[in-house]
Amino acid sequence: MANAVLLISCPDRKGLVKEISSFIAENNGNIVNFDQHIDEQTGTFLARVEWELKDFSIPREKIKEVFRESVANRFGMNFKLSFTDYVKKVALFVSKQEHCFYDLMQRFRSGELKGDVRLVISNHEKARKTAEFFGVPFYHVPKNRENKREAERKELELLEKNGVELVILARYMQILSPEFVRRYENRIINIHHSFLPAFPGARPYERAFKKGVKIIGATAHYVTEELDEGPIIEQDVVRVSHKDSLQDFIRKGKDIEKIVLARAVKWHLEDKVLVYNGKTVVFE
Repeated sequence: MANAVLLISCPDRKGLVKEISSFIAENNGNIVNFDQHIDEQTGTFLARVEWELKDFSIPREKIKEVFRESVANRFGMNFKLSFTDYVKKVALFVSKQEHCFYDLMQRFRSGELKGDVRLVISNHEKARKTAEFFGVPFYHVPKNRENKREAERKELELLEKNGVELVILARYMQILSPEFVRRYENRIINIHHSFLPAFPGARPYERAFKKGVKIIGATAHYVTEELDEGPIIEQDVVRVSHKDSLQDFIRKGKDIEKIVLARAVKWHLEDKVLVYNGKTVVFE
């Protein structure tokens, strides 16, 4: 049986937990998880609430409306309602580096990540065989400065045709236009190395190696119009030393990129990420 999930943000005040809990209890629901956080600097209440739909007296198609009228409107709540049996439709964008792409496809196939991968889009042909191996439609959409607008039009048509709800940039080495990003606000996840802004652009691991850095890492974030400035979902690091070769740097960097991106995707698919004030709360 499915559970219902509410992600809530609103100005903090007394009685919020009681009102939310009472709404569920009075309609014969059983809360299985109630995770909350108060941002004291902004006075914001943030919560993720999950409860069983078994025996719940409100039909699932009416829960959103009833909650809005009976609770949310009174407290100025922003909220999102979802259900644990719903599988989101996903698209993966990839360029030439396939480590994140292949890792995600394995996790989707094994069931570790719960998502319906509808298509793969790439500006190169290199990833076609991998997509075909996993039985996912592959679309080659070349992109350059001259044809970018037309290429994005094709990409958006493919996404809309397939009902895509989450776009994952699995090392897709192209910058999306502001128009594209606005169509999928807080629904595009990107991964990059955590050298920024010290080593922006191409070949970051080579330059980090030359500088003798001691820690390398990765950051997964939602894409915004400002390049690599979106709300951060997950980060992690791994130590390196003078004993590591350049190839060790690259290998360790790719490994941490895969892990961080997979975590971010998993939490988004499970509705555990709440975006507010340009940052996130992740209810692990």
